[in-house]
Parts: sequence; structure tokens; C-alpha cells
Amino acid sequence: MSREQNFISAVVYLDNMSLAPEKFIGGLISCLDEHFMHYEIIAVNNGASDEACRKLKALKSESASSVHMSIINMSVHQSREQCMNAGLDLSAGDYVYEFDSDDAEYDLPLIWKAYQSALQGSDIVEVCPDHESRSSRAFYRIFNAYSNSAYALRTNAFTLISRRALNRAHDSRATLSYRKAVYASMGLKMSEIVFPGKVRGKERDRFTLAADSLALYTDFGYKFSLRFALTMMLATIAGMLYTVSVWLAGSPVSGWTTTMFVLTFGLTGIFAAFAMVMKYLSLVLRMSSGGQGYLVESIEKV
Repeated sequence: MSREQNFISAVVYLDNMSLAPEKFIGGLISCLDEHFMHYEIIAVNNGASDEACRKLKALKSESASSVHMSIINMSVHQSREQCMNAGLDLSAGDYVYEFDSDDAEYDLPLIWKAYQSALQGSDIVEVCPDHESRSSRAFYRIFNAYSNSAYALRTNAFTLISRRALNRAHDSRATLSYRKAVYASMGLKMSEIVFPGKVRGKERDRFTLAADSLALYTDFGYKFSLRFALTMMLATIAGMLYTVSVWLAGSPVSGWTTTMFVLTFGLTGIFAAFAMVMKYLSLVLRMSSGGQGYLVESIEKV
């Protein structure tokens, strides 16, 4: 079988929870070498053990293929998204695989299947398990309900993105605070490949990422605060009506009517102003986001 001429990059995230990265990357090398003439592997070391890095270097020296391998050593422990951004910035491939976990529970031939899907016109291909945890389902249900993306998001094992899509993503934002959300909102064709199984190894920093992504890429914060403000406004208006009814009914405590009227009227105005402030803050947040970077200690060409 003739091999593809397109240059392929594979960015792999490693941290101190990576148990056997050399096993995953060894299988990745075999798969890529079978189908592609030219490819590179970029391992992003976010606090992985020295032993894991030594095994990767030994794997490269023992490999019969001509793989180009780089190891990006992050200076301090950083988020998964920051580390993947560092790998994406170094990549040079026409197509880029993003593996933000080396704990694979899927068949490696899916890597080639994702590339075939990209050749059929998809700029972004998401390879997703058919099983999601309850917390993940809840998060994506909220995210998809409040985002304006053309495509719904779900748990994925890895992503294949074309260079055109990656360039457009970086043109739209200085850095990608949540890559999946940016990809889904760019207007390029996005497809999914679903396999039986689940994804592990992404649990550690997902709460912070979920909170940040809901604030940056959806209207959840604004709409929640607006509904809360409207609810409180209705409650204060009800209090105002009760105050008036007590006054009309007869003998209120001296000064109570005036105090409650001013209090409820003031709270109504405060909650209305709070909703408007949240709207403006959400707009400012969207316009100013994208300054998040990453810190790299060194890049090793293996």
C-alpha cells in the first residue's frame, strides 16, 4: 500500500499520571509509519517522570522508522489546554492529531480512519466514545444549550485538525483556552467517529476547564444571572405589593410602609442594574480573552 504524502504531526500530552507513554507512542509510531511517508511526534512533558522521558528517547533510538520526535518540557505544571497549545504551536503538519491523554482504550486503526474522514472534506474530525460519565453528559448538555456553535460538543478521545482550521483558530484567538469550543464555532466542517468504549485520564483538571469554558464560550453566566435577577425583581415587586396592601388594609406599624417601599424599590433597581452589568462584563470578557499563554523550559529534538 502506498503511503500518504501529507506531512502529519501528532501532539501527545504527558504528565505525572502517565503510566506507560512509551507503549502508546510506540503504537502511534507503528500506525503513522504504516500510512504516512512524513510525520512527527511532539510529546508535551507536563511533569512526567524522568523515567518516562528516558523511555521515550530509547524508543526513538530503537525504532526502525525515521520518525521526527520532539519533547517540550514545560517549566512549571500547567493546564492541559496550555500544554496542548505549546505542542500545536510547534507542529508543522498539514494535519495535526491532538492526543490530550495517552491512556487509550480505542483501536489505533481509528487514527487512519480519522484521516480518511478528513480527506472527505472535514477540517476537524472528533473521535468519540459511545460512553460518557454523568458529569460529562451534564456539562456538555449545559454547554451545548448555551453556546452558539454549529456543532454540539461531547467527550472525545482525540482530534484530527487540518492546517487550514488550525490557522483559522489561531487567527480568531491569540491562544485557545478551550480548543474544542473554538473548533466547533469556526464554521468549518466537523465530523465525528464514534467507537465503543470510554475515555480515561482527563479527570484531573476538568472542573476548572468546565468553569472557564462556560464563562468564555457560552451565554450561561449572563442568562443565569439575568434569570436570577428577574426572579429577585419579581420577589421584590411582590414585597412592594404586600407593603401597599398592608397600608391599604389599615394599621401598619409607624414607618414600616415607607421603609419597606424604599427597600423593595431599591432592591428592584439593584437587581436590574446587576443584570446589565453582567451583560457588559460578559462582552468585555469575550473581547479580552485570548491572552492566556504558557511557559516552556526547553524543547528537545530526539
